Amino acid sequence: MEPVTHFLTGACIGRAGLNRKTAYATLAAVLAAEAADLDVLWGIAGPVDGLKHHRGITHTFIFAPVVAAVVVGVVWLFHHWNEKRRAHKLPVPDADPGAPAPPQPQPVRWPWVYLAALIAALSHILLDWTNSYGVRPFFPFNPRWYEGSIVFIAEPVLWALLISALVVPALFGLADREIGVRKTPFRGRAWAIFALSGMVIFWCWRWAERAQAVAMLENTQVTSAPIHRIAVLPYPVTPFRWHAILDTDGYYQTAEVNTHTDTMNTDPARDVLYKPADTPAVEAAKRTYLGQVYLDWGRWAVVRDMGQQPIPGMDPPQLPPGRSWTAVEFTDLRFAYSFLNATRSTARSPLSGWVYIIDGHEDAGEFMNGREQK
Repeated sequence: MEPVTHFLTGACIGRAGLNRKTAYATLAAVLAAEAADLDVLWGIAGPVDGLKHHRGITHTFIFAPVVAAVVVGVVWLFHHWNEKRRAHKLPVPDADPGAPAPPQPQPVRWPWVYLAALIAALSHILLDWTNSYGVRPFFPFNPRWYEGSIVFIAEPVLWALLISALVVPALFGLADREIGVRKTPFRGRAWAIFALSGMVIFWCWRWAERAQAVAMLENTQVTSAPIHRIAVLPYPVTPFRWHAILDTDGYYQTAEVNTHTDTMNTDPARDVLYKPADTPAVEAAKRTYLGQVYLDWGRWAVVRDMGQQPIPGMDPPQLPPGRSWTAVEFTDLRFAYSFLNATRSTARSPLSGWVYIIDGHEDAGEFMNGREQK
């Protein structure tokens, strides 16, 4: 999922009761809920390195305790800095002896802080599993990618649930102060539990609708050739619309499925993509660094020989007479549909990669996201 959902989930995890056990529980949960995505820093080394390491070791069960420990270390540093800052404050003049004592800060119980961080770190893996990109939670022992494909990577329904859990208690608090009601400590626990429970219910609903979409595809003659595998991909907001990809020997066919109306829309003249031929340039591109990384990740990868068509924004290699270049494109069909409508997108799909191949065998440059892999 995108960072907003992770941060909001971490805040709700902290406020669901852990913040009553220790100070910094919510802070640790918020940081740990998104910490795994620091692997995007691999992109500094190049776009292919970024793809290779994204949702890698930091998104695994074996590394989640390490992520939690690092976050607790950061919180510990903040705590000691804050303690020193308070200790160096100027002394406060003597207060009225009859005035109530100032409230004491909540004690810090570090095992509870670690537990909050660990739960939030594991929530990151679970959230990322729910979309189509997938995770490898058992890496390095098992390199297989797993994806639930039940929720789009940016889901407004989840935003509404999680934000309401944080905003509504604050609004009630403002109303209470206006009428002079005594402040309630740790306000918002019930709302946080409600939001997290609503998230799970929403997932279950989408899981059931996706299973219905798969059953509709399996029980309908959609293609003219035997189907080897099916991908069913989500749209945001509605749990009833699904984008399907069907794999046959010679082509891929897409379909739009609506589980609310039990309808399926596909046109063999428009929604069929014939599998491109494996030319020498394609075979050479698959052996490049980009090719190996992309094919390891892209479960629905399509590799095309683009001929003498230049890569957008990337100048082709300058060659002497007698030598020629070929552009090879890598795309993943999971990201080649328009999530805003049911029509096929004509724009280039995200997470595409390109390689220039010279004379059918020599790597002359690898590109992703408008950048060259050095």
